[in-house]
Amino acid sequence: MIPFNKPYCSGRELSYIKEVCHSTTMSGNGEFTKLCHGFFEKRYGFKKCLLCTSGTDALEMCAMLCELQPGDEVIVPSYTFVSSAIAFLREGAYVRFADSGSDDPNITVENIEPLITPKTKAIVVVHYAGVACDMDAIMALAEKHGLLVVEDAAHSIDSYYKGRPLGSIGHMAAFSFHETKNINCGEGGMFVANDERFIRRAEILWEKGTNRAEFYRGMVNKYGWCDMGSSFLPSEFNAAYLWAQLEQLEDIQGKRRHIWERYDQALRGHLGQEFRLPVLPDYATNNYHMYYLLCPSLEVRTSLMNYLKNHGVQTTFHYLPLHSSKYYENKHDGRALPNCDRYADTLVRLPLFYELTDDEIDHITKLILTFKP
Repeated sequence: MIPFNKPYCSGRELSYIKEVCHSTTMSGNGEFTKLCHGFFEKRYGFKKCLLCTSGTDALEMCAMLCELQPGDEVIVPSYTFVSSAIAFLREGAYVRFADSGSDDPNITVENIEPLITPKTKAIVVVHYAGVACDMDAIMALAEKHGLLVVEDAAHSIDSYYKGRPLGSIGHMAAFSFHETKNINCGEGGMFVANDERFIRRAEILWEKGTNRAEFYRGMVNKYGWCDMGSSFLPSEFNAAYLWAQLEQLEDIQGKRRHIWERYDQALRGHLGQEFRLPVLPDYATNNYHMYYLLCPSLEVRTSLMNYLKNHGVQTTFHYLPLHSSKYYENKHDGRALPNCDRYADTLVRLPLFYELTDDEIDHITKLILTFKP
């Protein structure tokens, strides 16, 4: 069976983890954490980076920094992972789910603007498959209404919007280093602040509500509890594994690009018109996080996935609509979100991981091209 995903190990991970075992700092915010922070801040120009134990934790930091009050509203895509919404629900907000666009699963200004009310405080944008939403339009809309913008950049390492790195445009951002992502440490994430007003409190939230970071910088002679917070920072073992991956970023991205383009060259223009392939807007780059097909119906997708499985290829669908989930269906305002439902029913993701061979890619594409609904 060709798996859907196989986490990549560059070769240095175990060596760096061994270094942590023999160091004086295992619990987090040590040398490997600092190396990772410096990498992202220097390469992408993020103002402040804080590694987290997951992308979910990074989103929870974003939600806490929005300082939401009961009754406040946050606009979130319905076609996303539950963490994009639950972080804000936990802070007492009401989530208004936005539909996806017609060309790709990202949300658009046209779907966001009608949802804005005097109670709206923030917009969460998800760059699906590492392909940017139209951030100039969204930031202009947010500025017009005095709203915060949180980039859920879970898929988006090393991807750009008009030359600007994703995660650097909104007021805050969250990345994921889950094992399914381009760069991984098993479970991991990162909070990013691009607005100076959030940095000091973010450090406090990250350190369990204490001003410990200021103590280590010599700004105070002792530290104490001064705010809410949690144990968001990961151990040095996670950071060491992540650092080994970051050192190989160019190699990993190059291999993923080769796989993505081989899929695309084999399938684009050769599938029936009832199937659709990924669309890349002219303002966005591709970080080769995912290759997917859109089938004409749920029935065809189910048939295709079963066909591939029977021939030794594991594929998977993606998100179920959050607005019609068991947890939220009675809280949703009743609007139909047809594009979201269409992606949920028809999108199928193909295997894409570092060790996938050309022969395996060719096997997968030949199966798809010979499939008869």
